[in-house]
Amino acid sequence: MQRSVDDGAAGLRPHVPIARIIATVTAVALAVPAGSAAAAGRAPTGPAPVVTRAALDPVLVAGRGAAVDFIEQEAEHARTTGTVIGPDRAAYTLAGEASGRRAVRLAPGQYVEFTLPAAANAITVRYSIPDAPDGGGSTAPLSVTVGHGPTRTMTLTSQYAWLYNQYPFSNDPDAELLHPDWWITECSCVPAATTPPPTVAKPFRPHHFYDEQRLLLGRTYRAGEAVRLTAPRDAAAWTVIDLLDSQLVGPPRVVPGAVNVLAFGADPTGRRESADAFDRAVAYARRAHRTLYLPPGTYQVNRHIIVDDVTITGAGSWYTLVKGREVTLDTPAPDGSVHTGVGFYGRDAADGGSSNVHLSGFAIEGDVRERVDTDQVNAVGGALNHSTIDGLYLHHTKVGMWFDGPMTDLRVTNTVIADQIADGVNFHTGVTDSSVSHTFVRSTGDDGLAMWSERTGNAHNTFDHNTVQSPVLANGIALYGGTDNTISHNLVADPVREGSAIQVGSRFGAEPFSGHLWITDNTTVRAGSFELNWNIGLGAIWFYALDRSIDADIQVVGDAFLDSTYNAIMLVSDWPVKDAVSISNVHFRDVRVDGTGTSVVSARTAGSASFADVDARNVGAVGVNNCGSFHFTPAGSEFTLTDLGGNDGGWLAPWLLPNTITCDDRPPVVPPPAPSPW
Repeated sequence: MQRSVDDGAAGLRPHVPIARIIATVTAVALAVPAGSAAAAGRAPTGPAPVVTRAALDPVLVAGRGAAVDFIEQEAEHARTTGTVIGPDRAAYTLAGEASGRRAVRLAPGQYVEFTLPAAANAITVRYSIPDAPDGGGSTAPLSVTVGHGPTRTMTLTSQYAWLYNQYPFSNDPDAELLHPDWWITECSCVPAATTPPPTVAKPFRPHHFYDEQRLLLGRTYRAGEAVRLTAPRDAAAWTVIDLLDSQLVGPPRVVPGAVNVLAFGADPTGRRESADAFDRAVAYARRAHRTLYLPPGTYQVNRHIIVDDVTITGAGSWYTLVKGREVTLDTPAPDGSVHTGVGFYGRDAADGGSSNVHLSGFAIEGDVRERVDTDQVNAVGGALNHSTIDGLYLHHTKVGMWFDGPMTDLRVTNTVIADQIADGVNFHTGVTDSSVSHTFVRSTGDDGLAMWSERTGNAHNTFDHNTVQSPVLANGIALYGGTDNTISHNLVADPVREGSAIQVGSRFGAEPFSGHLWITDNTTVRAGSFELNWNIGLGAIWFYALDRSIDADIQVVGDAFLDSTYNAIMLVSDWPVKDAVSISNVHFRDVRVDGTGTSVVSARTAGSASFADVDARNVGAVGVNNCGSFHFTPAGSEFTLTDLGGNDGGWLAPWLLPNTITCDDRPPVVPPPAPSPW
């Protein structure tokens, strides 16, 4: 999502369901009786494994989030000679950007050791190493040993991490303020209008610290074997390990009878550019009405591949990699791009878009290291009608998938999107009857999943059963206008700054919300970041009226807001428009709130909301912080809360209703206890 001044792969199904694997972890941890045949063949070599989902006990998020074929283990639960950092929820800190807000810091010679909870032949490591002194990133080795197998070396890089300064950010830690005419919280001033000008410490606002790297282990290792990650003596000054994902990847997929991209001159070694060969192969497969197959290999593609009425499948995202450099254009493109890079794009919607495109089973690896909002350097883009995307792994592009409508009937499934400079997925302008499901998004530089109804409304779309972890900026899931859209059964964790887990906003020139908006059966955890421009904390779910009022029928039903840093629920309008806009017709039902740093509800706008069967516990301050529009009239707040009954936990006390002013602008934060089963 593009910011403004007012804003502050899998591809292969698991052979055994992850839920069943998790259920057997306890047996692995306890091992088996000594002397048994199983003990002789499966003696554990590492510490007892602790399996989590979004750094939570999986019991707390059953049925929510993406069904993935990997198992997550947080480094802070593993055996280590390093140092656990965190917990910390502040922006611009290594712990604050870590999954679960904790990680392990290794000095050269130190290690962290996990135990495989199930058989695995592949791992993903989320990590951070220092930037180069002048920016631009550095590289460093990490030694990987599994069981009694050989030691392998990962070459870690920070070339795609470490951004600084104000939006749209800089790779230079010594850069001056990009916008000296913007309000700066750190000095409580506008530097360009301040005499004498304040000194702003450098590097200013460092962030986007983490990256991830995947490794095929060369053989299958059994449950109970240890995975040791060691920072060798020639490693970086420090290496932070956040988590390890392990999985059992099936053999490469073969598609009999398909058109083979190698027959058209594509180079699977990655040494030669293969874009022209891809174009020829795509054209032939389309004419022949046959699938185009990308066999195992690395293919260098440094520009867009235009796709229409074609099916392209790889051998699996661990085996088929389409990789490209970011290329500076001699002259800007008509759409404003100053760079191009690897990506599969439908035709522009103005030209009719593309239809019947099916992409599956490969990885797209970009080379985007800075944010240029006019650039089309996304992994998948354009307009794709009546199309499917399944089992891709998208890494190091600007946005994983950015779709410009009008377009209809797109299905995105079973895809992993990691380490983006901006959004994970954005349905932008006139996307209808489309969905994203069972997709895993981690470490985006902006909204993880977004529907942005700019100029033309999005309608009848669904984000269902997705996981969004650790968006560095903005929201896990964000909606900007639209009609009859649904956000359901998602898991959103650890938003870092200037956003939260779920946002409903009339902003960025979006068309109004109309019809219904269903936000049902989602779970958020450790959400509610600190909004720099307002100097307040946000809700885990927040409604923001800026461009216009929000008055569609909004149903928030069956959701769980766990361990919210500030409020669980916030309804807010910006100060300059607070008397012109309102938020109403929002209904909360069958909601669970387990832990808030401040309140259950923070109302900082005119309007109303109703509450039925909303249970809360471990509330840090008063249950309702009702400031309304800050006029503090004798008639009460401009925001009304309607009690429909069944609201347990004492948070919605009768004397607060319907619109008693209970405004504490910045109440003290009381960290809640860890969530537990209700």
